Amino acid sequence: MVCHVHHVHIFASDIEKNIKFYEKFFGGKVILDSELAGARNVFMRIGNGRLHLYDQPPKNPGKGSIHHLGIQTDNIEEVVSKLRSEGIVLKKGISDLGFWKYIMVPAPDEILIELFQVDKTKLPPQYVDYFE
Repeated sequence: MVCHVHHVHIFASDIEKNIKFYEKFFGGKVILDSELAGARNVFMRIGNGRLHLYDQPPKNPGKGSIHHLGIQTDNIEEVVSKLRSEGIVLKKGISDLGFWKYIMVPAPDEILIELFQVDKTKLPPQYVDYFE
């Protein structure tokens, strides 16, 4: 099983302003712009890292603007089994969107982790490199 930090998810009250900010000052590049879970989602690459901008204003601006850390795995079922075996309570099971499986995992200090697995064979070719 392999896991790595993939992205930081940010609520964006003005998504276009956010895109321009990260492009202008940090060389960010939009690599995915799509409607997911009922809202516009923009993924940007900045160097080796990524941001996930979610078109929804934060409920608590400032530190509350960061929703979760995204950790990608190649075996979500194995990681979830390990979490549960150690007593971690998960509110829901794994959601399966076809090309994307995910589950939200509570971490210490009220940090939220989106644990996810991508089926690269079901992605449009232009998005495959984003999930390396």
